Amino acid sequence: MWCHMPDFPHIPRTDPPSGPSVRRARVRSLRRGAVALSACLVLGACAVGPDYRRPAQDVGAAYAHAPAGQWRPAQPAAAVVASDWWRLFGDAGLDDLMDRMPAVNLDVAQAEAQYRQAQAALGTARAGLFPSVDLSASTTRAGQGASGAGNTASTYSLSASVSWEADLWGRVRRDVEAARAGVQASAADLSAMRLSLRSTLAQTYFAVRASQRQDALLSRTLDEYARALEMTRNRYEAGVASSADVAAASAQLDQARVQRIRLGWQREQQIHALAVLMGLPPSGFRMPPGDGLPAAPAVPAGVPSALLQHRPDIAAAERRVAQANARIGVAQAAWFPDLTLSAQGGYRAGEFASWIMAPARFWTLGPALALSVFDGGARSAAVESARAAYDAQAAQYRKTVLDALREVEDALVQSQALAREQEAQDRALAASRESLRQVTNQYRAGLVDYLSVVQAQASALSAEQNALDLRSQRLAATVQLAAALGGGYVEPGDGELARDGARPAVVPAQP
Repeated sequence: MWCHMPDFPHIPRTDPPSGPSVRRARVRSLRRGAVALSACLVLGACAVGPDYRRPAQDVGAAYAHAPAGQWRPAQPAAAVVASDWWRLFGDAGLDDLMDRMPAVNLDVAQAEAQYRQAQAALGTARAGLFPSVDLSASTTRAGQGASGAGNTASTYSLSASVSWEADLWGRVRRDVEAARAGVQASAADLSAMRLSLRSTLAQTYFAVRASQRQDALLSRTLDEYARALEMTRNRYEAGVASSADVAAASAQLDQARVQRIRLGWQREQQIHALAVLMGLPPSGFRMPPGDGLPAAPAVPAGVPSALLQHRPDIAAAERRVAQANARIGVAQAAWFPDLTLSAQGGYRAGEFASWIMAPARFWTLGPALALSVFDGGARSAAVESARAAYDAQAAQYRKTVLDALREVEDALVQSQALAREQEAQDRALAASRESLRQVTNQYRAGLVDYLSVVQAQASALSAEQNALDLRSQRLAATVQLAAALGGGYVEPGDGELARDGARPAVVPAQP
């Protein structure tokens, strides 16, 4: 609790001008009101509850699997990864989907609605800082006696009332502080949702492109297997091949057809997933044309401490810790009395013609002080609950940081391992192609049986498919690394966080 309480200003006593005693009473009332107002303003500087400090969490000085030559210090105010990180892949089809997705995706629409709901909650909390003004008008007619006739009267009334709860102990301000942190957490949730959806979109997009490449490979393979079957049948008819060779060639062709059929329906399911991401029914979405699979770009990792500013989920978790901290002050304020200042004035008369005349006027003015004396431990339990909620949010924040570090390390080690795998697979692919060429020539020369050709063809096809899978996995790992590093999100600074959760200050611009 922080509070500064200077001495009340001295109000000199002056003799009132000569007049009725009512005027002297009004002067004394004004003096008491001035003293009470000064006291409220001074006490208004007090706010119970602990001031917020971000929980500490060790993140290390550098990533264990950071690529050599890519380590560099990160500026806290600048993202390690560009906000339009997907443009690093140089794929026009992906760029088009990324540009259109935020405006049509229903998950983004839901997160934006939740953000507006948090903003409305902040407005509700801020309303407690201001007085409430009510206006009422009424007319009544009443009578006395057995029948009520002959002794009736009408009453006309018009009144206005003002009520204000002085925030002596900072309960309302702590409530506003909690609501503001909730808005900022909701804004970070919105950014996290966009980042997650962009990551899913990119990975699904590249999976479809890889499937298209696999389909093209199987199409060429089917043509080669069909020619091989025809050649084997010709050799069988010429008496230089056995029926077993024909059966092996036919079985190999049918197995390749099965692979292509399976690949086809799996690809269609992936395209359906893209349609939902784009807010479209599967029947209304068409895959944009593309040039195959791009090369996996390099993504700088930066330093672990940068994640505290560049991960929207970490920012959301940290803001919820601040929100829980403010709730402690709200709970503690229940131990102190509430001071409500109210005033009411208006006109009341039995005849409408004399409604606004001086005798019809009435007014009331006075403070009300309320304090709960006994509540069976409810306030103590509320404070303990608020402290436990803070501890839970602080633990969740630290866990979110550790999970983020793990995701980055996983993505780094996976990216490097896949790069080495692809180098080895490229060598294996070249060897498989050469082996198939030599075995095919030997079969045509009658030096080996067709089983050797089948084995060489299966090995070459497997090597081709593994090479495509590794390229797709490298692209997916690069996307995961960009998302793990925050995907271009930058946590706003302290000055921006103080602006009542204004959307431009909290939600980063999304291209």
